[in-house]
Amino acid sequence: MRAHTFLRVSVALQTVAVLFQAVTAGLLLSTSYGETLHSVGARVMYGSSMLYLLAAVLAWRPGGGSPRPVLYATGFLVLASAQVVLGLAHVPSVHVPLGVVVFGLSMAVLVRMPAVRATRRTAGTRD
Repeated sequence: MRAHTFLRVSVALQTVAVLFQAVTAGLLLSTSYGETLHSVGARVMYGSSMLYLLAAVLAWRPGGGSPRPVLYATGFLVLASAQVVLGLAHVPSVHVPLGVVVFGLSMAVLVRMPAVRATRRTAGTRD
């Protein structure tokens, strides 16, 4: 159950980091500090993608869960890597739409992730 919670939190962190990137992209165009915020946000977003992969592996191997989140997390890390490369190369015509896709996919994973409910002890046992 802890591994699943860690997985859920890591996906939520990634989603927030990608949303922050969208906000700072707008600031990049309108303020002097937007570039700094977007740069810092890129590092946080990339780190959160790595954290998501770690959480997925931990939920799968020692946690006994499905390997599917590992595939999703690997895909997100590949997309995050592409985002970094495209951003550094100043290719907004691909970087911006890919960012929208990444946010949408991250939201979809977060929303579709099943909630873990604590099981109640059976009658007759002490709480």
